Amino acid sequence: MASSERFLQYHEPGIVDILIIISFFTFLWIADKISTKLIRAGIIGPIIVGIIYGQPLADILHNGWQETFLYLGYIGLILIIFEGGLSARLDLLRANLFLSLCAAATGVILPICLSYLLLYLGFAYGAVETFIIGAALSATSLGTTFAVISGSSKSVDLAQTRVGAVLVSAAVIDDVTGLVMLSVIHDLGHLSGGSDVNLGWLIGRPIVASAAMAILTPLLSKFAFAPIFRRYIERRFALYDHLSNIVLMILVLCAFISVAAYAGTSVLFGSFLAGSFLTYLPSKTPEGPFVVLSKEEGERERDKSPTFVHTFEYYCLDAQKVVLEPLFFASIGFAIPFLDLWTGSAIWHGVVYTLLMLIGKFLVGIWIPIWALVEKPSRSQTTKTEANTVESASPTLENGEVQTGSIPNERNAIGATISPGVLLGLAMVARGEIGLLIVEIGYNNTDYVSQAGFLTAIWAILLNTILGPIGVGLLVKHKGEAIGKGAWGLIPKT
Repeated sequence: MASSERFLQYHEPGIVDILIIISFFTFLWIADKISTKLIRAGIIGPIIVGIIYGQPLADILHNGWQETFLYLGYIGLILIIFEGGLSARLDLLRANLFLSLCAAATGVILPICLSYLLLYLGFAYGAVETFIIGAALSATSLGTTFAVISGSSKSVDLAQTRVGAVLVSAAVIDDVTGLVMLSVIHDLGHLSGGSDVNLGWLIGRPIVASAAMAILTPLLSKFAFAPIFRRYIERRFALYDHLSNIVLMILVLCAFISVAAYAGTSVLFGSFLAGSFLTYLPSKTPEGPFVVLSKEEGERERDKSPTFVHTFEYYCLDAQKVVLEPLFFASIGFAIPFLDLWTGSAIWHGVVYTLLMLIGKFLVGIWIPIWALVEKPSRSQTTKTEANTVESASPTLENGEVQTGSIPNERNAIGATISPGVLLGLAMVARGEIGLLIVEIGYNNTDYVSQAGFLTAIWAILLNTILGPIGVGLLVKHKGEAIGKGAWGLIPKT
């Protein structure tokens, strides 16, 4: 009997269990396809299936299965963000960093301030409770952001656009900020219980860890790892193509997320930095092994290698898109207390707060037209010759003044920022996994968040996570091509 405890006894699964698993994955696939086709937001379908199959509604899946799918889904989330780091345009991220900081700061501060106006002053929630709920609604869902920008449009790759770079940077900063507040909220329970907690270190550790990783990663990449890789390693990678690539990718990803976890910052931030780190390693000159026009060229030519993006597509993309990514969004559905949401006060508070939080993130998009106005003076000298040419060809008005057409040009320039601004605002609306994590820890680990506050936050997180991607999908469907061709669209690599 003792020896039998050292291994799992194999037995044939029951037919009912097999049919449940088959139906679950089948409906995940169907729901994803339908929501992608109808509203260009494939994440909505799996969330609904998760609500139905999980504990919130029918509780068809065993609890152990839901736990397993939650872990697998989180692996899918890590891969979504890792892929985003691999495909991110580092030149665009650097060029628009200050704009991204402004957008991210707005996306964090505004929801918290609006929360105090409504929840603290209007609904008489507690001050700390309001902060916890506002913190949950200030975090943008990084996984949802990457999933939305990768699946919204087939005609334009939003990750390669200027507005896409601003969106990714702002979402990453918001995510890290949310994880900092999560660490604080996690230990508020100790503070309320009278435990001796160093509040300064509690708040400072994730901030210092995130800043250190953000600064050290590009420095070490540029001055240490990239020169070594380019001189001694990358030529050897061409001999084994995808195999050598995937081994390095696994090692780097595991290293970054481990460092991030033990340092006290976000594992998701670590996965994004891992992808960005790998993107920078190879030589960028035409004779470099990783400089190829296609995956086939890298596989075919003896002295060439497929890129890390090609290898990700070769090994991981199908499993991520078909299995792991839907499981992640289904696991969000598992965590929603669906039946408790349907009381009069919960609906009233939740819907009003949802609208306010939608506005709080949507207003982030106003930075695009503001930035266009700020950039205008710096470009005035370079366009002076063009203005003189237009002036000489322009008609003279009755009072002798020349109609230069500058005002219509400025209006056109500002008008061209409307769609990118709306896109940025809508894409920041989704809250998702970080928001749920913050409010659940606040509710379960502290005495500050009441059930009414918890349900209000869940309403806002759920509806914003649904409405944001729907809005992005519909906007990209009608304006995606125009955004891609505009000043905030596709920027050629230099």
